[in-house]
Amino acid sequence: MTAAAQLDASEIQLFRDNVRKFLDNEVAPNYEQWEKDEILPREIWTKMGENGLLCVDVPEEYGGFGANFRLSAVVVEEASRMGFSALASMLSVHSDIVAPYILHLGTEEQKQTWLPRMVTGECVGAIGMTEPGAGSDLQSLKTKAVRDGDDFVINGQKTFITNGQHCDVVVLATVTDPDAGSRGMSLFTVDTSLPGFARGRNLEKLGQHCSDTSELFMDDVRVGADQILGGEGRGFINLMNELPRERLILALGCVAACEGMIERTVEYVTERQAFGQPISKLQNTRFTMADMQAQVKVNKAFCLQCADEYDRGELTAVDASTAKYTTSELQSEVADQCLQLFGGYGYMKEYPIARDYVDARIQRIYGGTSEIMKEIIARDLLGR
Repeated sequence: MTAAAQLDASEIQLFRDNVRKFLDNEVAPNYEQWEKDEILPREIWTKMGENGLLCVDVPEEYGGFGANFRLSAVVVEEASRMGFSALASMLSVHSDIVAPYILHLGTEEQKQTWLPRMVTGECVGAIGMTEPGAGSDLQSLKTKAVRDGDDFVINGQKTFITNGQHCDVVVLATVTDPDAGSRGMSLFTVDTSLPGFARGRNLEKLGQHCSDTSELFMDDVRVGADQILGGEGRGFINLMNELPRERLILALGCVAACEGMIERTVEYVTERQAFGQPISKLQNTRFTMADMQAQVKVNKAFCLQCADEYDRGELTAVDASTAKYTTSELQSEVADQCLQLFGGYGYMKEYPIARDYVDARIQRIYGGTSEIMKEIIARDLLGR
């Protein structure tokens, strides 16, 4: 049994309490201003690192706790529960996507170069997959890496990249053999300080305003062949193997966001008076809240089952897709229903439910759209 497996419920709760304390002290007083600024300050990453909130399940030899995924997910869950959706998005990319890619696929040199600095927050990670003409269809990538001696020269463009303004390393999806189809894709770890790498503008979004979401440009960026991640030509299969964790962490964040919205709505409807009584006494309110609570509990149970499967190495793409699909759809529904119960106040920006509402919409798009999730489920059920 690993040390990670020996963590009991009380240890997980202690860690959860520490995460909440950090968010209360360091994030809550500043989050509204960060939303207005449309970016987080860079130093918040090092503060999170100092408090042990980054890359929790990275092994101890690379500076992490060596905990299991369930403990790592607590950080994203609590940020989501408190309504800090943009922060949760950035954390999930850094700790639950980029770090596992490097840990599972990287050479020892790549691990030693990036993981300890990602744990401390000195290095921020991003993943470069989406392009202006390639989102869900990864086989339409145009970014090319052409071999030149012992190096590769990369040219191309990425867009909608979370952590794009702050990132120090990008796990970059490229085409290394245009004639090989899915077998012609390769991943690289790209140091963003290299000549030819440039960041575009910080994109303006409907929600998650303080999450830096950027365009990235590669103009003759030269990287060594030793920066290939997971083997030349194995990019597509490696992406497919790592996507279940990405979809699971998004699902857990969706569930936690729903729990937070319900908690805030319970507080409001208990205090708000209409027709001489709290609106929590009205049957419509009670049935709406009961329906949301029931759906959240069922989805949470499935997500926790998936988390256990992931820690055992048994999580399937279908189960991860199912979790991501149902929870992201539920988050939008809960946001809509909760805002409705707030009435006109729910439409006012001073009430967090308004931010919850716009932040929820992206969940059904990134990490794989709901339509792609349904196709994955259908293929398993009905064949191609």
